[in-house]
Amino acid sequence: QVELVESGGGLVQAGGSLRLSCAASGSIFRFNTMAWYRQAPGKQRELVAVITSGGPTNYADSVKGRFTFSRDNAKNTLYLEMNSLKPEDTGVYYCYASNTRRYWGQGTQVTVSS
Repeated sequence: QVELVESGGGLVQAGGSLRLSCAASGSIFRFNTMAWYRQAPGKQRELVAVITSGGPTNYADSVKGRFTFSRDNAKNTLYLEMNSLKPEDTGVYYCYASNTRRYWGQGTQVTVSS
């Protein structure tokens, strides 16, 4: 059973930074796709950033240049570094991974105040 556990969310003022972490139970080399999604109140869940095996990291236009998706293979952990945060970045952020099945974390709340 794969478990993804996010952490690092919180309340931050506009212009501030946060780093989200997603710890996987077991090797992240098992996954061919890893991603961060977010869901704002009253809106659908949207893709923030995605890494596929052997491919580049892709970002939503709204976060390009501000967010960085990285991975630490030794720690089986994914990170989302978020800088220059805006109120519209507010939402629940979810870690996602897939191989033959899809896995989601429980989510971590990010609130950006103006």
